[in-house]
Amino acid sequence: MRIMISADMEGATGVTWTDDVVPGTEQWQRFRRLFTGDVNATISGLAEAGIDDVLVNEAHSSQRNLLLEDLDPRARMLTGRHKPLSMMEGIDSGVDGVVFLGYHAGAGCDGVLSHTYLPNQITGVWLDGVLASEGRLNAALAAEYGVPVLMVSGDDKTCEDAQDYAPDATLVAVKECVSRYAAVCLAPSVAYARLTEAAATGMRQAGQRSPLTSEHRIEVEFDASHLAQAAAVIPTVEQTGVRSVGFDAPDMTEAMKAFKIVTAIADGAVQGKYG
Repeated sequence: MRIMISADMEGATGVTWTDDVVPGTEQWQRFRRLFTGDVNATISGLAEAGIDDVLVNEAHSSQRNLLLEDLDPRARMLTGRHKPLSMMEGIDSGVDGVVFLGYHAGAGCDGVLSHTYLPNQITGVWLDGVLASEGRLNAALAAEYGVPVLMVSGDDKTCEDAQDYAPDATLVAVKECVSRYAAVCLAPSVAYARLTEAAATGMRQAGQRSPLTSEHRIEVEFDASHLAQAAAVIPTVEQTGVRSVGFDAPDMTEAMKAFKIVTAIADGAVQGKYG
């Protein structure tokens, strides 16, 4: 069996604020090690369950955060940006399960560093009328390829969210949200032990499922009107409100590609402190 780990950083052990995850800062250098530790602990659990083919897809920001020199040699790592399926690149390669590691709550929700793709310009994303985190979006994409979500880790708010979109997945809360920039954190050794156990347990759900392909609608609400105006120039994207846009897609793969374009255009329209 082949298992994929989609590894984000905001939900990693100990992470609580901006500098922990922004490339180039001293704190980021520190938390790269803890982030890599989370990944290695998960690989250990998968190995305990008999998996010898693990693909780790870096899914945070520059997607060059994990320390390759410290990676468990039982896994391979897909690193770098501009991947067609971004956080889920590799989900179409015949994998038998996916782990959402270091995930976080969505934009407009309570949670440590909660957001959806853009750090703060998006105030809400809806998938087929349901408020959607990155986890929900990525789970819908995985389902399109018949891939079950085996495990989700992050803060407690992340796990609460995952109970709805991945009810069969094992959940690991490595920290308890106090506010957007504060959390009660487990010691790394404790977090790693829980991640290893959960990864091994989650393997019970591994195995290809019937693909679930259908049309989808994504709606995005921004914090400023000019971001919606900028995104609405994209063909098929319509401005649905002063600060919101929406679009339809024939399947989740196309929906996520269009969503990437919407967020890229909006991000490019941000200017300084005024957004």
